[in-house]
Amino acid sequence: MSKFFIHRPVFAWVLAIIMMIAGGLAILQLPIAQYPTIAPPAVAISATYPGADAQTVQDTVTQVIEQNMNGIDNLMYMSSTSDSAGSVTITLTFKSGTDPDIAQVQVQNKLQLATPLLPQEVQQQGISVEKSSSSFLLVAGFISDNPATTQDDISDYVASNVKDPISRLNGVGDV
Repeated sequence: MSKFFIHRPVFAWVLAIIMMIAGGLAILQLPIAQYPTIAPPAVAISATYPGADAQTVQDTVTQVIEQNMNGIDNLMYMSSTSDSAGSVTITLTFKSGTDPDIAQVQVQNKLQLATPLLPQEVQQQGISVEKSSSSFLLVAGFISDNPATTQDDISDYVASNVKDPISRLNGVGDV
């Protein structure tokens, strides 16, 4: 094979140039994204049942919502956490390539069917549905040079002066 190209150098050069041109044209057609979607899309449901313990929230809120979420298109799995403060978070993870907006609408539609089955206190508090991402773009820590400042003081400051302005920025999903 190498003997063929050694005796025909013009043919070898032409073939090499054609391959470079084809490679240059192919590279122009490759999709490019600054932040490609690697992680599968997810939708988070949050609800609060004031005064209820974790087991009560699990039995009366989490199970009802999870049962109604079955049958959503492209749903891979769901996970949930219930705590003793009466809060529940259910995360539904969808197959890669699923449109997160359509997934969120489907979850909201299924949730509308489950809402009448939930306790009245949960309905009054409201249930939130939002698209979530499993990757962080930025993690920030806040400290104070003043030794009299407690962790609660810093947390209150961040919640009142930092969290809301950042959450209003275009493209920010969750803070």
